[in-house]
Amino acid sequence: MCGTEREGHVSADGGEAVEMRTALLRLRRGTGLPIAFGGLLEGQRRLRIGELSGARTPALHGLAVSSGNGLGGKALALSRPCAVTDYSVSRHISHEYDAAVEAEGLRSVLAVPVVVRRRVRGVLYGALRAAQPLGDRVLSTAVAAARDVEQALVVRDEVRALLAAVREPVAGPGAWEQVREAHGALRALAPRIVDPGLRAEILSVCGRLASATTLPAHDRERPACLTPREVDVLACVAAGATNAVAAQRLGLRPETVKGYLRSAMRKLGAHTRLEAVVAARRAGVLP
Repeated sequence: MCGTEREGHVSADGGEAVEMRTALLRLRRGTGLPIAFGGLLEGQRRLRIGELSGARTPALHGLAVSSGNGLGGKALALSRPCAVTDYSVSRHISHEYDAAVEAEGLRSVLAVPVVVRRRVRGVLYGALRAAQPLGDRVLSTAVAAARDVEQALVVRDEVRALLAAVREPVAGPGAWEQVREAHGALRALAPRIVDPGLRAEILSVCGRLASATTLPAHDRERPACLTPREVDVLACVAAGATNAVAAQRLGLRPETVKGYLRSAMRKLGAHTRLEAVVAARRAGVLP
């Protein structure tokens, strides 16, 4: 399940650690398991246990997981959930890490891989300190928690790619369209980020993109007092999204999107969607 190396904890950056902790809490609350833990990959074939919830000892913290070894290594190698009812005597796994498991008093253990674009990025564990089957409900909840981490990692990957793109000098035909597309995509992703530091960075970049305008100073209007969600909706509309598409991107209902759009149009003195976008750009709300 986990290795014997105990170098510093570097399995995840600050934001990814937040995502992992959130998933572990969901796993424990949804199943009643006394302990859940996990980690993300270092390189291609090893992960390190970096987050624990409900642990009694430090035995598992910072320990390495090698592909193919123990329960977690098996889940890592096979890219599918694996479980044992009594870890120390199971014939279905190797036993390199029995000492750490015994120190924490674990018996029944479940390991679920976190898979992003067909590549395992980490493993979530749940365990009992008694030798009894974990059951389908526990498995389903663990898989759902792993899916939460997967979606969070997908979003973070997209954010990193967008931030890298907008930090590069933008020039040539279609440059402003690229800026506007990146702005809209970042605004849509920001509410889905759990890590407050990364979310603040995204919104800061969005602010800089919105203020980067080609309008001469005398044509710029006073900033409108729009709410963050109204700006999110306008950014989607500016990218050509319908209310239904905007709702899907933002995780809202179409009726809610309509409400935000109506409110933004009223504040901007606009009568159509296009007028609202133009007014928002003149006010420095959109790039």
